Formats: sequence, structure tokens, C-alpha cells
Amino acid sequence: MTDAPLIAILDDEPEIRRLLSSALEEAGFRTQSFARALEFEAALRRITPDACLIDLGLPDRDGLALVHRLATESGAAIIIISGRAQVQDKVTGLELGADDYIIKPFEPAEVVARIRARLRRPAQPPGRSGQTVRFADWTADFDRYMLTAPDGTEAPLSHAEAEVLRMFIDNPRRLITRSQMLDTLGGTAGDSFDRAMDVRISRLRTKLGEDPKNPRLIKTIYGAGYIFLAEIT
Repeated sequence: MTDAPLIAILDDEPEIRRLLSSALEEAGFRTQSFARALEFEAALRRITPDACLIDLGLPDRDGLALVHRLATESGAAIIIISGRAQVQDKVTGLELGADDYIIKPFEPAEVVARIRARLRRPAQPPGRSGQTVRFADWTADFDRYMLTAPDGTEAPLSHAEAEVLRMFIDNPRRLITRSQMLDTLGGTAGDSFDRAMDVRISRLRTKLGEDPKNPRLIKTIYGAGYIFLAEIT
């Protein structure tokens, strides 16, 4: 179990924490639970979770602000679990860096499946060593979750952005359809997945300095998918 992925659970409801911990540990994960954001943030100085389950309705911290901080400072997958069911809440959570959004009440099996999907990483292509890849004068460091611009400026990648960028790097100059994205990245087909992909690609384009009207590296093929037009070195 020491090598099992560690899942951090932040929710002020004891029953929710117990339910999630039980389901995840039965599925082979390790868990650590927190009732307050303050103790959760303190624990991050000594633990490195593979995924974080974050409730937005926290008594001592704005949940969305915490999600945004985790997305910019941590390589962990971030899954929001919230009673807020409005579409705008979902969109805001995804735009701030969450990988997924689950609405309460939920089935524990669904949470387990979504975590497994988020932690599943594309295989490294043959002949590529390490986790640092160069393309079009940019450098992506997947160990550090860092993107370095041609001028040397660094920008952190969220777990979700890193997943999408690695998918593009592994499939340069090929059409990637929504169906292929779903197979590679995992998730649940539907408007929520499509919106999540649109948000992640938009954030990635911004970090790559793309012109939103005429992107140079990540091209949209309307009605079909995306093509990554970069030489990989």
C-alpha cells in the first residue's frame, strides 16, 4: 500500500469523509482526510497527494480560491465535490484549474472511477527519455509541471493542462477527435467533458502565447477535433 496513490480529502462533513475514505481504500488507494482548509494546507508541506478531493463549501476558506492555488502550485489532480449544481459553478471550477467536478449527492464508485481516470497517464513514446520535451522553442517539464517559453520565462502547468499538452506532444500533426481525447484522458462523455476540454485547451493556448483568433500551435478543426502543429525535439 505504500506505493498506492495518495488521495487527500477536504470536506467539513464527517460522513462524507468517512464514505470517501472507505470507498477509496477499498479500491486500493491511500487516503488522508481533513475537515478544515487550514489543516489541509499545513499538511501539504509534508505530504504530496496524487489527487485532491475538494469541497467548495468550506467554513474557513473559499474553496474556489484553494482550487486555483492548488492548480498553480501542485501537480495533483484536483476534483471538486460540491452541492453547487449550477452550470456556472462547474465552469468557474474548471476555469480555475480543477480537473473534474462531481455534484453531491454522489455514488462512491463514481468518485473512484473518476480518480482512476484522472491518474491514468498516457504512456511515454518509445525513444523519448525523461519527462522534459522541447517543441517550437518551448520546453515542457512534466516532472515539475512547468512550461518554459523561448525567452526563458516559466509558467506552472496544472495537472489538467499537463495531461492535455502531453496528449498533443504524443500525437503531433495528427487530428485528435473528442472521442480520442475521452479514451486518452478518461472521463464521462457529454457536455461536461467537452466544456472541460475547451477550458483546458483555452488555458493552454494562453500560456503558449497563442493568438486566440489564429492559434499557431493548437489548431481547431471545427466539427472534428484539434491538431498540434509543432516539431517535437
